[in-house]
Amino acid sequence: MILTTLIGRLKAYLRYRRSVEVLSRLTDRELDDIGIARWRIDQVSRQIANT
Repeated sequence: MILTTLIGRLKAYLRYRRSVEVLSRLTDRELDDIGIARWRIDQVSRQIANT
């Protein structure tokens, strides 16, 4: 059980980091097109990681 929990948390963290990386590469115009302000990248990435 503990190992399963740790693996799940690691996968969520990796999804979070990848989302931050991808979204941070976008221009402000591209972010605006998808409805995300640059200051919300962290928040959006956390939501993505927890889905």
